[in-house]
Amino acid sequence: MCDKYITMLQRIQTIYLILALLFSGVLPFVFPLWKSVDGKDYFFMADFSYVTLFGLSTTFSLLSILSFKKRQQQFVLGRLNMIFNLILLGLFVYRTLNLSGEASVSEKGIGMFLPIVSIVLLVLANKAIKKDEDLVKSVDRLR
Repeated sequence: MCDKYITMLQRIQTIYLILALLFSGVLPFVFPLWKSVDGKDYFFMADFSYVTLFGLSTTFSLLSILSFKKRQQQFVLGRLNMIFNLILLGLFVYRTLNLSGEASVSEKGIGMFLPIVSIVLLVLANKAIKKDEDLVKSVDRLR
């Protein structure tokens, strides 16, 4: 029972997925997306679409970690997670460039860059998953 979880943690894609989970599920509570002109921090909880997308990204990261025996499913979940993070990033860019001008957003926060880091980690995880899948296929050919 414990051996399968140890094997799961030994794989590099699990580390990448745990870090992506951290960047999409924990750090948005810590870092604001931006500061308004009056100096107040704007966190993701103020907008339902941000809450939904960060929640989906966190859920898909967790599902990817838990489906470590099904590499193809893990790969697809990673791709979907990247799409959610790209949509989130697009909403951030749209908000800062078109809607606000300099009227309501005075300083961009670190929270706006969290989807970028998540995307990079998910790309690295999918690359490692693909490498594992190719290794398993090559071993199957030898049998």
